[in-house]
Amino acid sequence: MKTPSWFLPLVVSVALSISCAQKGRAHDVEADMTAAAQRFLATLGPEQTAKACFKLEDAERKNWHFIPRPRLGLTLKEMTPEQRLVAQALLASGLSSQGYSKAVSVMSLEAILAELEKGQPGKPVRDPEMYFFSIFGTPENLKPWGWRLEGHHVSLNFTCSGHGTASTPSFFGTNPGEVREGPRKGTRLLGREEDLGRDLMRSLNDEQRKQALIAAEAPKDILNDPKRESLTDPEGVPVSLLQPKQQSLLEEIIHTYLGTHRPEVEASEWNRIKNTDWSNVRFAWAGGIEPGLGHYYRVQGKTFVIEYDNTQNGANHPHAVWRDRERDFGMDLLKEHYANSHAK
Repeated sequence: MKTPSWFLPLVVSVALSISCAQKGRAHDVEADMTAAAQRFLATLGPEQTAKACFKLEDAERKNWHFIPRPRLGLTLKEMTPEQRLVAQALLASGLSSQGYSKAVSVMSLEAILAELEKGQPGKPVRDPEMYFFSIFGTPENLKPWGWRLEGHHVSLNFTCSGHGTASTPSFFGTNPGEVREGPRKGTRLLGREEDLGRDLMRSLNDEQRKQALIAAEAPKDILNDPKRESLTDPEGVPVSLLQPKQQSLLEEIIHTYLGTHRPEVEASEWNRIKNTDWSNVRFAWAGGIEPGLGHYYRVQGKTFVIEYDNTQNGANHPHAVWRDRERDFGMDLLKEHYANSHAK
């Protein structure tokens, strides 16, 4: 079969986007996202554009979730092969190489889930192509706009304000958490998130553990879910009571979540946490510590929260989220943009 003329350039475009993010070159994140979104929109027909595009202030922008449900936006299923590749390049513009791999791998698990649930009544349709791209506002440099990729177990929300980018809410889930049969046996897409949290909990002494353990039973899901506008308060053991090696483990947990996104974003958010919020950070745990038992942890400061829950399907169905009290949907950045615009 002859390769279409557009195929190689677009594969290269995706590869370059990932490579630049991985190497942390001095690229402007907003400019990269804007250019990628413009290329994506240029491929769409009128009906596709009507599905994919919303006003920036549209209520749909904050209508995020990670469950299988009806959604607005343009699905991969409705795109041509060319359009899918350009959409993948847009996705790559917001994520690190590991984050991009995680996102598409989570989407691919829908095929495994469909096989596992075959014949079970009442189960939703599982489809790796039912992931929705949405653009909010008009992608232009130095102008506010946003975009989202969302479907079952993925919700990635980005805001470009003209003064910087925001990358929360950021959610990943996997079902199964560990693939236990078939050619992908042993796959654990959120394995690092689980293992680091457990390692830190195990490292605590009795006094530290008393503070960290907030409940004997883990909650059934993350607490900072889409229904919660006001985030939880920090609980658990404060970072000031952790030993240096334990603090390093805590830092590694945070970097695992931030590192899903562009290195520039990870560095900026880490500097913000370390310089303004580190003394307020606490680590909380609920549930069992041994693998196979339902468990939950939360890392939280004044502004940010990282949360992991694995209780469903015999503790083989984890959910993980990164949210920010000030930056979800770019709230603080957009406020700054409009304040500066009105001041002129």
